[in-house]
Amino acid sequence: MASTEKNQDLIQTAKAFENVPWCEQYERMISGMLYDPVDPALLEGRHRARRIVAKYNNYFPDDSTPASLTADRENMLKGLVGKLGPGSFIDPPFHVDYGCNISLGDRFYANFNLVILDCSLVTIGDRVMFGPFVSIFAATHETEVQSRRDNIEYAREVTIGNDCWIGGHVTILPGVHIGKGCTIGAGSIVTKDIPPWSVAIGSPAKVVKKVTPVEDVKK
Repeated sequence: MASTEKNQDLIQTAKAFENVPWCEQYERMISGMLYDPVDPALLEGRHRARRIVAKYNNYFPDDSTPASLTADRENMLKGLVGKLGPGSFIDPPFHVDYGCNISLGDRFYANFNLVILDCSLVTIGDRVMFGPFVSIFAATHETEVQSRRDNIEYAREVTIGNDCWIGGHVTILPGVHIGKGCTIGAGSIVTKDIPPWSVAIGSPAKVVKKVTPVEDVKK
């Protein structure tokens, strides 16, 4: 169900991000309220993201080295995502809606074919690893038909804690919060929150075991 008021905490968080298409509909969008996705500012935001992603996905100079390619891709990601931790790397291709609503922690790694529909904030912690074909859907629609006829939609924030391993072909649905130290088995569909230090598998994903907690890494 869509929210009926703005989430000032999420709006405040987004103010620290880069390349945000600020407007009334943007604030409604990240807050989980019904909003108009064809607002001109939002259209421009998605267009900008697709331009950067197209370059990123097809960038491979003949004279590149592993170090130069990594550095060039990191610079492109800095111009796309809201926040980028050091040592993060995404193997192309990947796709996003806005990019600016994504916060990536230190040493994030994603294998091929990552999709993030970041219509609300998507926050990913430190040392998180994704297998290939992971999808994060913060965007959603009402099941009642009229709002879809009216081209109105909403979104829900997604968070993934530190030290998580998300297996290949995992789908994470709107509003899900995955605690730190979790493993999500390949092919799972995560529909509800997963508590920290858990292994979850299946469709829908369910916790099948707990793992030994470790101390947080001091920065």
